Amino acid sequence: MAVNKNALIRYKTIDKCLQNNFRQWTLNDLIEAVSDALYEYEGKDIDVSKRTVQLDLQMMRSDKLGYNAPIVVYNRKYYKYDDDNYSITNSPISNQDLTKLSEAVSFLKQFQGFSHFKELGSMVQKLEDHVYTQKTQEKSLIDFEKNENLKGLEFLDELYQFILKKQAIEITYQSFKARQENTFTYYPYLLKEYRNRWFVIGKRKKNEGIMNLALDRIISINKSSKTYTIDSSFDSKTYYKDVIGVSVSPNMAAEDVVFYVNHKHAPYVITKPFHKSQKIIDRDNYGVTFSMQVQLNFELEKEILGLGESIKIIAPERLKRNIKERLYDAIDTYETEISDKNLRTIAKRLEYKGFGILNHIYSKRDIRKLKARFDSYIKQNNEQAYGMREVLLKMPELKGILFNKNFRKLIKSIDKNVFLTKAIYFDKSPNENWYVNWHQDVPINVSKKIETNNFSSWTNKKGVISVCPPQKISQNTFSMRIHLDDTSIKNGALKVIPGSHNKRLKDDEIQLISSNSIPFICEVASGGVQLLKPLLLHASSKTTTQKRRRVLHLEFSSIALPNGLEYAEKEVL
Repeated sequence: MAVNKNALIRYKTIDKCLQNNFRQWTLNDLIEAVSDALYEYEGKDIDVSKRTVQLDLQMMRSDKLGYNAPIVVYNRKYYKYDDDNYSITNSPISNQDLTKLSEAVSFLKQFQGFSHFKELGSMVQKLEDHVYTQKTQEKSLIDFEKNENLKGLEFLDELYQFILKKQAIEITYQSFKARQENTFTYYPYLLKEYRNRWFVIGKRKKNEGIMNLALDRIISINKSSKTYTIDSSFDSKTYYKDVIGVSVSPNMAAEDVVFYVNHKHAPYVITKPFHKSQKIIDRDNYGVTFSMQVQLNFELEKEILGLGESIKIIAPERLKRNIKERLYDAIDTYETEISDKNLRTIAKRLEYKGFGILNHIYSKRDIRKLKARFDSYIKQNNEQAYGMREVLLKMPELKGILFNKNFRKLIKSIDKNVFLTKAIYFDKSPNENWYVNWHQDVPINVSKKIETNNFSSWTNKKGVISVCPPQKISQNTFSMRIHLDDTSIKNGALKVIPGSHNKRLKDDEIQLISSNSIPFICEVASGGVQLLKPLLLHASSKTTTQKRRRVLHLEFSSIALPNGLEYAEKEVL
């Protein structure tokens, strides 16, 4: 049975209403919804009678259109679907409609050879394959790329109608980076698909540039009462001519990107070019060199990274540098994995040897962020770069970087009840050549000197009183040195004497042990950590190279202080 456009709009509107179980729908409600929908599509009032909607409901219930909709009436006045998951959009196509589709496919196939209809090729094949499978109930002969779980596709038709009718919309949107959704007026110009993902292209304000919005991040769309703004300078044919993907920088010129692909993968790049401007500029026995004129954007980098080790960027230098950094970061993702075996080993080593080293706790990206934030804070606040105390009280934003998954796993593997008590930042500049002789650290801050049996130590730095014996300190306290730069014996790496952390030593004992022991040199890579037990005998190496060495020193304890006393900087982990 042939169905006109208005009837289809009515069926579709009724279907949407009956799917909405959060509202009760009377016949008058359905008539009003249908009238509004027809006005939206036609731009004029169309009289919809009670009898028209009643016949529509009867038609939807029948099998004439293949719907067989389970529409029921309850309380003698409200309409709903008896099956909450039902929709006419899920209904199979009728034989009559299949015949019509077959005729349409046959008609479209006549134009496949003409240049003006090149883009119809895959569309006709999709239609033909769908009609074939529906008619014969056999398996599909063509498997097209699809993503059935992709969000936002329900907005496609609605956005298409708004663009067609040149209507402004109120859109509620939340990007992946945004903490909360945002509602604003938007003027849509174009729908664009890239890599099986849909985008709407338009403007947010008259004086702003073109903005891409991903359909999978749209929450809701409504018609706006504001006048539609047309940008006469926007031409979809030229707007995307110099880019791969959808990210366009209007003021950025296209650059000559030169890249080399090895012999194994070059045929794939030749037969499926990155961009229409791509051309071969050289060949050798090992691969092919290509060039193309494109803007540098995220999608270009993604295409390059997709070929992994098979591709090398030759120019421009900025793109080459970005790709190298992203590859290093990718390696970091694997290298920063910590096994349970490594955690058990480092915990035992800390207990018996008094120290341990574990590299790749932090990625290079994390270390870059930490360096940048420390340098910025010190410059803005005129802080002393060496020995900056109470770091996390002054810079609480560092916690999001420092307390990552690896950090927490490592800390908990040593002592589940531990908490952070101190954070100090050390920045040894290339101009400084100081070093520290053999000594033991006592991890306490006191406001006055306290004498106890077998233990005496004090410092005049601001802090709290501690009356713990050295044995308890050694068992329940440790420090972690997070290295922001590569540390070696040439730029002041610590030297330690393993096993010297079990008791407090006198000066003559320190002299005797350090003179007759072979120390361990604690060389730590950037992003690695060094764990130390209190009282471990250690000294710093003399600097022989002018390299910067930045270290964040953290101290941890599970020792509870007497009532009324607190640690200078306590952070429960």
